[in-house]
Amino acid sequence: MDKNIKDSLHNGSMYLPGNKELAERQNACLERLYDFNQTRPSEIDKREALLKEMFAEIGENCYIEPPFHANWGGNHVHFGNNVYANFNLTLVDDTHIYIGDYTMIGPNVTIATAGHPILPELREKAYQFNVPVTVGRNCWIGAGAILLPGVSVGDNSVIGAGSIVTKDIPSNVVAVGNPCRVLREITEHDKEFYFKNLRVADN
Repeated sequence: MDKNIKDSLHNGSMYLPGNKELAERQNACLERLYDFNQTRPSEIDKREALLKEMFAEIGENCYIEPPFHANWGGNHVHFGNNVYANFNLTLVDDTHIYIGDYTMIGPNVTIATAGHPILPELREKAYQFNVPVTVGRNCWIGAGAILLPGVSVGDNSVIGAGSIVTKDIPSNVVAVGNPCRVLREITEHDKEFYFKNLRVADN
C-alpha cells in the first residue's frame, strides 16, 4: 500500500478513503468479519481463532457476541485480556482503538475513530480523518453509548447507558449523559452497595 495513504489513516491527516488499494485491503478484512458473524453459537473455538486473525491485538479470554460490526473488521483494534462485548458492537476502526483488560461493553455500543470536516466543500469531496480512541482497564461501557473520535476513558470508569462521550473521562468515575459528564466518583459506598439498596454482603 502507498505509504502516504497508509500513514494518513493513523496520523490525523485528511485523506480520500476511495483509494483503490485501501478499498481492497479493507474488503479483505470485511470478508473475515463476515465469516465471524456467520459462526454458530457452538463454534466458540472458531470465533476465537477468527478474532486473533482479525484484530491488531487481542488478549486471552475475550468474547464478542455476534453480530459485530467494524469498518476494518477489527484490523486496527487492540483488546487486552478478559474483554467482553455484547451484541451489535460497532467499531469504526479506521484508526486504532484500544480497550483495556477486564472492560465490559454493553449492547449497541459504537466507538468511532473517523470524522469528516465541518466545511461543506471538503465534505462534498468525501474527505475523512481519523483520531484514535482509548478505553482503560476494568471499565464498563453501558448499552447504547457512543464514543466519538479522539476520546479516552480512564481506568475503572463507568459510562452510563445511552451516553455520548465527546470529551475525555477520567479514571474512577461514573459519567452519564449527552454530552457525557462526570456524575460522581466511585467511592466507599460502592463497596457496600452494588445497585441502589442492594448490598454486596448479601450475595
